[in-house]
Amino acid sequence: MLRFFLLFLVILGGLFALELTPPGQAFVTPWTATLTRLSVNLITLFDPHVIAYGNIIQNQSSGFGIAIEAGCNAVEACIVLIAAMLAFPASWRHKLLGLAIGILAVQGVNVVRVISLFYLGQWRTDVFEFAHLYLWQALIMLDVLVVWLLWVRAMPARPVVPHGA
Repeated sequence: MLRFFLLFLVILGGLFALELTPPGQAFVTPWTATLTRLSVNLITLFDPHVIAYGNIIQNQSSGFGIAIEAGCNAVEACIVLIAAMLAFPASWRHKLLGLAIGILAVQGVNVVRVISLFYLGQWRTDVFEFAHLYLWQALIMLDVLVVWLLWVRAMPARPVVPHGA
């Protein structure tokens, strides 16, 4: 347990530090723009008056818009998931499969988050502030925990080696 925890902290610190470097930002900035476009593509299935530019989602009719900034793109949540999966003793095959499915799950929930916040901001700014600052922050991290726990539970059983063998 101690080995896992220490390795988790080292990987977590390294990935957070990497995220802040120019190469890390060279990944994060385009990812945020992709998240913005994906969210708008889903929104426009029901509301054709919404556009995206850069990291901004805007309703052309009302003029209301939101910006997806650092911390809103679920990159940090994915970093926590990556660190937990890499630190846990499992096969590389299981880790890579877990990372692929887990990151998709976290980002999928984040798309729901972005879309819900876009509409909450237009309809109820008081609820938007609470949902943005507290509710969705907790739900995204809960998603990371649930994904990780499901991944640990899905781990193939290790053969039991008899004592003294």
